[in-house]
Amino acid sequence: MTFSLGMSFNQGERKMHRLLHVPDYDNPTSTLLSPQASSMLQRAPLLAIGALDAQCRPWTSIWGGHAGFSRPLGGGIIGTRTIVDGVNDPVVQALVGDVEKGEVTQDETKMFAGLSIDLMIRKRVKIFGHLVAGSVSEIDIEFEHSTDKPKGAPEKQDQIQLVTKIEQSLGNCPKYLNQYEIRPALVTSKVVSHQSSELCTGAKELIGKSDMFFLSSSTTEDMDTNHRGGPPGFVRILSDTEIVYPEYSGNRLYQTLGNLQMNPKVGITFPDYVNGDVLYITGTAEILVEHAAASVLPGSNLALKITIDEALLVASGLPFRGTRKDSSPYNPLVRTLTTEGNMKSTFSQSHKLAILIKKTSLTPSISRFRFSVPEGVRYQAGQWVALDFKEHLDYGYSHMRDDDPRSLNDDLVRTFTVSSAPGSEHDKEFDITIRKVGPVTDYLFELDPSTGIQVPILGIGGEFHIRQDEGDRVTPFIAGGVGITPLLGHLPSLELVPGRLKLLWTVRFADVDLVLCTISDNPKLATCTHVFFTGAAEEVPKDIDAKMTLLEEMGSNVEKRRLKRSDLEDVDAETWYLCAGKALRTQVLGWLEGKKVIFEDFDY
Repeated sequence: MTFSLGMSFNQGERKMHRLLHVPDYDNPTSTLLSPQASSMLQRAPLLAIGALDAQCRPWTSIWGGHAGFSRPLGGGIIGTRTIVDGVNDPVVQALVGDVEKGEVTQDETKMFAGLSIDLMIRKRVKIFGHLVAGSVSEIDIEFEHSTDKPKGAPEKQDQIQLVTKIEQSLGNCPKYLNQYEIRPALVTSKVVSHQSSELCTGAKELIGKSDMFFLSSSTTEDMDTNHRGGPPGFVRILSDTEIVYPEYSGNRLYQTLGNLQMNPKVGITFPDYVNGDVLYITGTAEILVEHAAASVLPGSNLALKITIDEALLVASGLPFRGTRKDSSPYNPLVRTLTTEGNMKSTFSQSHKLAILIKKTSLTPSISRFRFSVPEGVRYQAGQWVALDFKEHLDYGYSHMRDDDPRSLNDDLVRTFTVSSAPGSEHDKEFDITIRKVGPVTDYLFELDPSTGIQVPILGIGGEFHIRQDEGDRVTPFIAGGVGITPLLGHLPSLELVPGRLKLLWTVRFADVDLVLCTISDNPKLATCTHVFFTGAAEEVPKDIDAKMTLLEEMGSNVEKRRLKRSDLEDVDAETWYLCAGKALRTQVLGWLEGKKVIFEDFDY
């Protein structure tokens, strides 16, 4: 058998390569059903499949539930037999909907694209070809035991049988595949909403929690069906008729985007693995590159905006269910919209450089860094500074990096709260106090300030301003670890007496020196402070008791336990201030429900 590899890229794919400055290389798509694709078809429990309707609009569906429902028949022919939603599935209607149930259609002009995918082992193979024959018929549902039959389960199901000729196949990488354990289920479909263009409430909710979808694109000569994955909510809703998502770093073939350059019509499907609901969309895509992408989804260099032409939400329309397991290690954080307050939308190259001049180690994982800005910089207490480390840490394109998967979509821009108090109108220096948590902070912790490293400042912003109420009411501030930093810049302007300021600070045992340093630098803060030390036994320093005693002698209240709701109940305050990680922040906001809470959210 001879294999024909190295197909040429189409005009759309070439255009994408030029737009994104990708060098020329061979297209690895096979012009037949490769052994890899043949094996995958027999093992994979799911097949995402795309087809064109009578108006030449692409739709995408997902079939399967168990391994072996598709298999090679020889000569590049595959057979597929599986339960489907014979009434509402637009791909079923596009392929065999023009014949009566039980009758066979033969129309070799109908194109289809498929993606055979196993989410548990994170493998997928794309296929493309033409329909040879197909039919849908009703079959009886049999249960091994009468007790196995769910209450209200249907007696019959629609089953599709397809024979297709495969003309292209290509294996894809495992990036962004979130794991699901798949099992078969009965189809009991019911149309929830069928709109010409607008998304209903249920459709928006499904998109908002989805961590993957499947999409199909086409030209006059071929089709492509593939997967897009990320963290839940990575697809953002622009309006009732528009959605957008970031295109993460991939294999740079740009087969889907290349097709969309030539024909912007796209078919998208969002599955709900828990209850079997499914959202089918067909629409028109707009490829956003560089500034156009960043203006909508800050932090993105490439994005796809879809204007919806038709949306169909079907309850219990999938023939399978899935149990979520592990997320892909390659998933970046959700990129929110400019209109949702993504702080990166405020960034702009200021042409000012921050020069590292001093580094002070406070704990094994926390240090303070002082930067000089010769031209001067204006900031207010509690604001953040955005620094761009691309020049120092961007190592260029790589397809896979299992040693550091998140790095592939890292723009290497970081925002840090300024922990020094503002002085004159144009300060020449500022401090950041940060924990070592990732590639940028790792880099900073390893630097020698004597090298005089220069980092571009992209912006300064934030509205986290602490105001003490007039009169005798207390102003409470809840901090988690280095969440103390917004308070530090405010200290010179605050009244530091117990009845006017109350600091509730939860800290790891290992970070006791951060507390000691902070109280030593600001002695009046001691009597306003209640510290809660927590953490695993192995993190407890040998001298923790001595250091806790020292803090008590300085006037602080110190305990070895977690912060509790009861610690907040006796505080009579009109406004609360909070700076903590997501878990603690969520817990505290629940405790303070109904109260006015001001907090900084860095979860962009």
